[in-house]
Amino acid sequence: MNPITWATSPWGREVPIHIAWYLMWLALIAGLLFVIVHALYVGFVAGPKKFARNDAPETLAAVPERVPRHSMAARAFHWIMAASMFVLLFTAFLPKAGIKFNWVAYHWIAGLVLTVSILFHIVHASFFMDFWSIWPDRIDLRDARRRLLLAVGKDAPLPDRFAKYPLENKFYHAVILLSGLAVICTGLFMMKRVNTGGLFTRNPYLFSDMTWGMMYVLHGLAGVGLIALIVVHVYFGIRPEKLPITRSMIFGWMSRDFYLEEHDPQRWAVPDNAASTKKRGYQASDAD
Repeated sequence: MNPITWATSPWGREVPIHIAWYLMWLALIAGLLFVIVHALYVGFVAGPKKFARNDAPETLAAVPERVPRHSMAARAFHWIMAASMFVLLFTAFLPKAGIKFNWVAYHWIAGLVLTVSILFHIVHASFFMDFWSIWPDRIDLRDARRRLLLAVGKDAPLPDRFAKYPLENKFYHAVILLSGLAVICTGLFMMKRVNTGGLFTRNPYLFSDMTWGMMYVLHGLAGVGLIALIVVHVYFGIRPEKLPITRSMIFGWMSRDFYLEEHDPQRWAVPDNAASTKKRGYQASDAD
């Protein structure tokens, strides 16, 4: 089965026009299979997490009851992006699954919302947050090797606790970043082929048939990839051991106990201004 649908142009040339739509079902099945396999592994095979610990008493004493994790700006971005992403996926693939409605306008509007939110996030993360905290570092890779050796019964030192983001979160961020940029870049050009109410001037002759076709294929491949990625993301968001992280994306903070259990204060230090949150609710700052 060819994953790309081809057609003959008016000049007799074979050109791609879009992906084969069975790929969306493969992506959904792949995401669900990952969920099942991971749930079985965690439930019946994996042992409890073990970390190396060497916290100084003064470090423990400085950790408040509520540890700030996500600012209001970061949380607003996340939920706006999530809403636009779901609208994009539903409007793109429900018609292909047989649910017919006028989807084009909803699709490109959601695409613009996603684009603006991503641009905001790039600026916010680059200048107002710790830009490198979401990218893998040497300790992440070292500890990944240690965890793998321990998982297969080999002798290895215990890994350190995580920084602000575990390695799997960092890898997921990189993959979703590439998929999202592919969808956005191709989608913006594709808006030149639809009626956007005068926002963009239609020009279907901007590129050759082959270029347009490859653009539609890349847009579709990134789109079906996002189906699997979002299934996995939602799954981890509702797993019991991940709920403190999910709640932090709603309220902006996580508990002191969870922070000390999973995160290394030497790799992710509590902001100095968080000390005042020990006895009152936390208002996250945009600096974190």
